[in-house]
Amino acid sequence: MLVLSRVVGELISIGDNISVRVLAVNGSSVRFGVEAPQQVNVHRAEVYERIQIKQAKAKAR
Repeated sequence: MLVLSRVVGELISIGDNISVRVLAVNGSSVRFGVEAPQQVNVHRAEVYERIQIKQAKAKAR
């Protein structure tokens, strides 16, 4: 795992067309802004897991 340090306003670039900006830090909470092409799905991990479970259940039917 790559670990990076950033301050509010700084970017992390992923490939040629995805960027993650640190928008705010409040105690142990960090707010990010993600810019990515429309065809790239971006979800919080817990949302992504629910989507995967729902898709697996749909395939099992």
